[in-house]
Amino acid sequence: MDHIRWGIIGCGDVTEVKSGPGFQKANNSSLTAVMRRDAQLAADYASRHHVPKWYDNADQLINDPDVDAIYIATPPAYHKEYTLKCAQIGKPVYVEKPMALNTIESQEMIKACKEASVPLFVAFYRRSMPKFIKIKELLDSGCIGEIRYVSVRNTSTLREKSLEAELPWRVIPEISGGGHFMDIGCHSLDLLDFLLGPIRQANGHIGNQAGFYRAEDIVSASFVFESGVQGSGLWCFTAFEHVDLTEIVGDKGKISFSTFGTDPIVCTNETGIVEYPIETPRHVQQPLIQTIVNELLGLGQCPSHGDSAVRTSWVMDQIMKSN
Repeated sequence: MDHIRWGIIGCGDVTEVKSGPGFQKANNSSLTAVMRRDAQLAADYASRHHVPKWYDNADQLINDPDVDAIYIATPPAYHKEYTLKCAQIGKPVYVEKPMALNTIESQEMIKACKEASVPLFVAFYRRSMPKFIKIKELLDSGCIGEIRYVSVRNTSTLREKSLEAELPWRVIPEISGGGHFMDIGCHSLDLLDFLLGPIRQANGHIGNQAGFYRAEDIVSASFVFESGVQGSGLWCFTAFEHVDLTEIVGDKGKISFSTFGTDPIVCTNETGIVEYPIETPRHVQQPLIQTIVNELLGLGQCPSHGDSAVRTSWVMDQIMKSN
């Protein structure tokens, strides 16, 4: 095989710019089929993105002989179901984040894929973005010395004031696994795993301060990495201001950056302050998609597998249950 033909289950908003075009623009890759339960929306997506096939039934896409690998872009409640179906017929899986509703489901997905000898990749795409690769290079260079601690602060203004029936799925725990922390926090924590190594201990506090939906709207956490580095995080989604700041502090300096924004990386040490402005790819998942294609073709290795993503699932479970 010298080319990967992809199928997408769940061609919603995330696939419009962030991921979908990446399958078409990556080398040795193409998008062959898409699926959405609403046939009209599936057909519209296929037409606009020049995709040859569309389905309103996931099983039909999974069993399509012209589809080599499958990207599961549904809400987390359906990740396990579709991953197991793909594993049963031997097709590689690329699943959106968070990996599943919880650690147990994530482990079941890993087990099924390993037993079927099927690769399992997870969309923690920041591991392949130039900005975060540069941060890792700076840390590895020793420019801030030995790392001591990390702090994460992510706050935003209230997004939802709707009735329960009109709320987005991201704040419906049965579908998303929780609230915005599941959607946003998992990126922050997986990125720290990539930059600083696995977290060995975590706990936290959760709350619902505004009361506009059932899921948590504030989370605070503390955690310790296997290396001994300590960390803290605060995620609040009903604050008066937007803050997106992570600081990694060493004994000789610190590195500050935004996880979701386009602000430059700032490195501060005894020699002064240096900023590194790095352009964000238009299709943010394309760099990771390229590593997946390369691995499937025996040309490289992807940095985000089920085995790495389940660590983030575990950390989030520890934070959410230790209130």
